[in-house]
Amino acid sequence: MGDVVRHPASDLISDSEVPALMGQIRPQWQSKGLIERVRRLLPVDPSSACQRLLNAAIQDLREKVQIAGIDIAAEVAAAHKLPPIKPGDRGGEDIENYSTAKLIDLSYRMGLLSRAEWRKMTRVYDIRRDLEHEDAEYEAGIEDCIYIFKTCIDSVLSRDPVTLIHVSEVKQIIQASGPVAADPDLLDDYEHAPTTRKLEILKFLLSMALNEKEPDLVRENSYVLIQELTPYTRDAVRVDLAKHQMDKVGRAPLTALQVRVAHAAGILPYFRKAQRTAFFRSQLEALEKIGHSWRDNAFHGPALRLFPEFGGLAAVPADVRVQIVRWMTLCYIGEPGGYGTMGRGRKVFYSNSAAPLIEQMFKEDREIIRDDVSGL
Repeated sequence: MGDVVRHPASDLISDSEVPALMGQIRPQWQSKGLIERVRRLLPVDPSSACQRLLNAAIQDLREKVQIAGIDIAAEVAAAHKLPPIKPGDRGGEDIENYSTAKLIDLSYRMGLLSRAEWRKMTRVYDIRRDLEHEDAEYEAGIEDCIYIFKTCIDSVLSRDPVTLIHVSEVKQIIQASGPVAADPDLLDDYEHAPTTRKLEILKFLLSMALNEKEPDLVRENSYVLIQELTPYTRDAVRVDLAKHQMDKVGRAPLTALQVRVAHAAGILPYFRKAQRTAFFRSQLEALEKIGHSWRDNAFHGPALRLFPEFGGLAAVPADVRVQIVRWMTLCYIGEPGGYGTMGRGRKVFYSNSAAPLIEQMFKEDREIIRDDVSGL
């Protein structure tokens, strides 16, 4: 009487990675009674231990949502048709009343969980419901314990809360007295920011980079920061940013600055094809005006160095790209030499300034221009 009966799978659980996973829980939660109860329950009642660990992870997510910002949570909830959250202090009560499933969705939309983590946490919740509502028929096995413990700890309980980045912080960075350099913490904060906040930040940076009234240093810092943030920007954000920028541009021809900044932000492919075609046709006309003769080599370098900033040959619509590739090919091949005092030993005269730039562009976009070159 009164003896603790160990679960038949207790030895398997002890020998698994579950005990080591428990050691990865943040100190803030290690000291709480809920985690201690999980440790005591694990050898005798794995099902209850799994349920309590998920409870801890969900409570941790509630706290992280509030730390990240109720204003952001309210924006995200409205944007994704989740239960409404009141702005300000009153929103805390709404977050506390969120169901487990909706809280997992909110955490994903706010960037506190990646898509893969969101799917795993959703599966964990489904398993927990099976354990709770089918107790007589379904009991947690070693595979359930490992999955629940690994997901809850790796995705939630081992991670510190994230303070989401604000536009005001970005403004301070680009207005610094020297060249900007995004630190890892900034990139991490941006990566975990929700779609609405990323879009807000990029809209601000684009407006600063394109505003000719701003100091050159601020504009260049904005451009550099856009480049550094682009790898951490989702396609959905790029689409919305491109729509915003296209609305501002209207039907006017694209300028070199607009194309340069759009490429840095990764939104140039989403611009209207007619405007992109017209812009690159103007670049082709500039090249043809210079000519591909080696005698004009002094003008080739400045003209060709612009192309990588515009996205390279891959950014050029196909019908214009064929003509640009033809011009570059003729410029690269050159013409018969062997004459003149300095040229008798050179069988071919070609543009020394253009050749390395063309070779690099052909190398980077060789898959795209292969058909263009073969059709010349």
